[in-house]
Amino acid sequence: MNTRLESDSIGEKAVPAAAYYGVQSLRAKENFPITGRTLRGGFIRSLAQIKKAAALANHEAGTLDAPRMQAIVQACNEIIAGDLHDQFIVDPIQGGAGTSANMNANEVIANRAAELLGKQKGDYSAVHPNDHVNMAQSTNDVFPSAGKLTALELMIPLAQQLHALQNALAHKAEEFADVVKIGRTQLQDAVPETMGQTFSVFAHMIARDAKRLEQARRELCVLNLGGTAIGTGINTTEVYRARIVPILSQLTGYPLHTAEDLMDATQNLDGFVAVSGALKTCAVDLSKMCNDLRLLSSGPRAGLGELQLPAMQNGSSIMPGKVNPVIPEVVTQVCFAVIGNDATITMAAEAGQMELNAFEPVLLDRLYDSIEDLTHAAATLTANCILGIQADRKRCRALLEAGTGAATALCPYIGYRKAAALAKKALRTGTPLRKLAQEESGLSAEQLESILDPQNLVGSTHTELSGKSLAG
Repeated sequence: MNTRLESDSIGEKAVPAAAYYGVQSLRAKENFPITGRTLRGGFIRSLAQIKKAAALANHEAGTLDAPRMQAIVQACNEIIAGDLHDQFIVDPIQGGAGTSANMNANEVIANRAAELLGKQKGDYSAVHPNDHVNMAQSTNDVFPSAGKLTALELMIPLAQQLHALQNALAHKAEEFADVVKIGRTQLQDAVPETMGQTFSVFAHMIARDAKRLEQARRELCVLNLGGTAIGTGINTTEVYRARIVPILSQLTGYPLHTAEDLMDATQNLDGFVAVSGALKTCAVDLSKMCNDLRLLSSGPRAGLGELQLPAMQNGSSIMPGKVNPVIPEVVTQVCFAVIGNDATITMAAEAGQMELNAFEPVLLDRLYDSIEDLTHAAATLTANCILGIQADRKRCRALLEAGTGAATALCPYIGYRKAAALAKKALRTGTPLRKLAQEESGLSAEQLESILDPQNLVGSTHTELSGKSLAG
C-alpha cells in the first residue's frame, strides 16, 4: 500500500497515500476499537456544517483569506452532500472528549481543500487542519454543537412517527367508542368503560410525549460555539463570536442561538439530560401501552381476548397455530434500551469535572440510539399493530355481564354494603349481577335498566380526539 508520512506531537506515522484523513485520525482508529462502528452520517454532516460556518465567519472577520475559505466551503459542501464519509474512520466512543472526531473532520476537509487548491494530500502548507479548518474553534465547542445539530435532525422523524401513532390511536378511539368493556384496577375487575376510552387515553399520552419532546428540542438550539477551550473565547475575534451561530442557523434552518454563559454551556450537559429524560418518559409510556395491549389481547381463549392484534408471524417453533404479540414485544424491548441509555447519559453528564466534560462521546452515541430506536419502534407499532387492531365486541360484552363492576353504580341507590353483598353473591353463585339486583335490590325494572345501561355506566369524562386535532 502506498503511504505518506505525517507527523504530530506524538511523532511520525505512515498514512495511506489516498486517504483524506491524517495521522491524528489514524491514531484514534487504533486507540479506540470500541464499537466497530464509525461516526453517524448525520454527525459527519453536522461537523461539516460547523466547519463551513466557521470558515465564512472567519472570512468576515478578515482572518481567513478568500481562496482558503472557498476551498474549505467547497470541501464541506461535498461532505454535507454525502461524499467522503468513508474517510471518517474514528469510533463514536473515544477518549479525549471528541477531539478525534473533530480532528478527523479537520484533516479530511484540509486534504480535500488542498486538492482543490492544486496541492497533494498531506501537504498542509495551503490549508492546515488546525490553523485554518479549526480556526477560532476547539473540540470543546465544536463537538457538543455538532451533537446538538445531529439530535435536532434525528428528532424530526421521531416527531413525525409519534404524530402518526397519535392519529392511529385517535381513530381507533372513535372506532371503538361504542364497545363497552370492564375496566380493571390492579388487574382486578373495576367499573365499565369503553374500548374507545382506553384508546383515547393512549392517544392523549402519546400527544403529551410529543409535546414534551418538542419542548426538549429547544435545549438543543443553545450552542456554545465561540467559547473555544473552556468558554472564554480564547483565539477568537469579536466578529467571529458574533457571526458564527447566526451563520450556522442560516445554513441549517434551525433557530440556533448562543448560550448566555459560554463557560456554563461548555462544561455542563444538562440540556442533553433533559432531552434524554423526555425520551425516557416516552419509552415508559410506550411500554406501558404495549403491556396493556398484550394483556387485552391475551389468550385468545384462556386470556382476556378483548382485542385482536394483527397476526404478523408464527409464534412458536413447536406449538402449531400459536401467534404472539411480537410488535408490542419488540417495542417494549426498545423501551428497555432507551431507559438504559438514559442511565448512561445521566452518569456521563454527572461525571464531568471542572471546565469540561470528557464523556460526551458515549452520551451522544446513546442519545442517538434512543432517538433512532424510538423512531423505528413507533413506526412499526403504528403500521404493524395499531392500524390493524380489532375489538372482540362479543367477548367484551360477555366479560362485562359476567362481572360485578356494575355494582358500584348501585351504591348511590341501595348503599355500599348491600351492593357489596350482591357482588359477592354473584361471584359465589355465578348468578349475573343484573338478575340478583332485579330480585333483591328493591329497585324497579325501569330504575335498574337506567342505572345498569352500559352507555350510562361508562361516563363521558374523556376528551374526544381526532386525527386532525392531533396532527396540529
